[in-house]
Amino acid sequence: MRERIMRAVVVVLALALLIPGAVTRATGGAEEAAVSPEKQLVMDWLSRSEVVEKFGRISDSIWTFAELGMQEFKSSKLLADTLEEAGFTVERGAAGMPTCFVASYGSGKPVIGILGEYDALPMLSQKGRVPTQDPVVEGAPGHGCGHNLMGTAAAAAAIAVKQAIDRYKLPGTIKVFGSPAEETLISRPYMVKAGLFEGVDAVIDNHSSSTLATGYGRGGNAMYSVIFSFKGTTAHGAGAPWAARSALDAVELMNIAANFLREHLFYTYRMHYVIIGGGEAPNVVPDRASVWYYIRNSDERVEDMYERVVNCAKGAALATGTELSEVHILSAIHQRNANQRLAELMFKNVEIVGMPEWTEEEHAFAKALQKDLGRTERGMPLKHRPLRGPSPVFTGGGSSDVGEVTRVVPTTTLLFPGQVPGNIGHHWSCVAANYGSAAWKGLNAGAKVMAATAIDLFQKPEELEAMWEEFKAFEEEHPYKSFLPEDAKPPLDLNQELMERFRARMERAEKESIK
Repeated sequence: MRERIMRAVVVVLALALLIPGAVTRATGGAEEAAVSPEKQLVMDWLSRSEVVEKFGRISDSIWTFAELGMQEFKSSKLLADTLEEAGFTVERGAAGMPTCFVASYGSGKPVIGILGEYDALPMLSQKGRVPTQDPVVEGAPGHGCGHNLMGTAAAAAAIAVKQAIDRYKLPGTIKVFGSPAEETLISRPYMVKAGLFEGVDAVIDNHSSSTLATGYGRGGNAMYSVIFSFKGTTAHGAGAPWAARSALDAVELMNIAANFLREHLFYTYRMHYVIIGGGEAPNVVPDRASVWYYIRNSDERVEDMYERVVNCAKGAALATGTELSEVHILSAIHQRNANQRLAELMFKNVEIVGMPEWTEEEHAFAKALQKDLGRTERGMPLKHRPLRGPSPVFTGGGSSDVGEVTRVVPTTTLLFPGQVPGNIGHHWSCVAANYGSAAWKGLNAGAKVMAATAIDLFQKPEELEAMWEEFKAFEEEHPYKSFLPEDAKPPLDLNQELMERFRARMERAEKESIK
């Protein structure tokens, strides 16, 4: 009997070392935090070794699928199936997008949403936990932003909240918004347009990181994602070039004009493009050519900047005798405006949950990766980050279509750890870090914070009221309107050809790795 008891103690202590908060009430720093039974339940459930492993393996599977935006059929199905099997009602193909879903559990108010993403990035294939560049399939996609972790963490958090709803008969509804194609900023403006967030009281977003943190205020750039297409006339490039009108010339002249425009744009702008069609052979003057632009600036400046870029395209068509045949807006989104009251509530749970404890092997991998990247070899992060407000000076930066959600319902974002400090976003080093044990621990910590925050929102109506007062005050000064044209539709075929180019080889590599 004594031996059995001692073995049980060893198992419990080992679990406690792996996942903080597994056997004791969570604490925040030197002071013990007040944790309700409902909140403790969700954190204890997420601390179970079988739960950690289950969602870790789901994340690793999505990492292996590495599906590009709008083509995440296996990834979205895995998450939707997991939620459905847990008792959620799942609407698939939401907002007219086959890989978009909304999973719901519970009834009545409040309605709390959790956002989840699962799309990969092109050209970033990389073996997991390998600290030097080594692709699984050369040129194939890879999860260079941690979206395999984020959709999984959202599902884990929501299913944890379900445990509390069932045990304590909590009134309210928890929803997971499965959101495709965040890397191309597509799904959320169309989800908002379809009314998916109507009646939702608060939204919790999450993003993979090398820290545990949250913040509030305006940030990031608004953005137009738009394809400019030109139509010309073909002819023999040497025999009769005077009979032709080159659509590629129009693309190149447009790019020159846009690059000269940069001098006269306010410094918050960002602008970049890729030519996605420009002919098939040098001796045939191309009569079709297209260029894809990301046009970014603040909410106040982005529409004017977009019109000026459109004028660059019109001028190029005039100069080359071609036709600007289409201006196709794929997506258009606002800056993010994270809710301060919600961020402050979430940060209390960041302090309760705290950073995971890393093994020596996890520190060793981090240091090896940092060495390869020329970074300081300091291993995995040890402390969470303080709560941050907005920068006093806005200088531009990246974009996320989460910004659109923040303009229709109080929202804030949790950053959760697992990545290696110093790894580079949208880079093979990020792909290497988003797989395996450290990534599992990071998504688990993120799920705990999100689930605990959702429980707070279920139990503290005064917090929701304060969040909405803040939200409405901002909207009175900055009335929301969609940047999407009325007739805009999500580009369902985006990345289809590129994904199909690699899918079979990626599936073969997956089978070989299992052997």
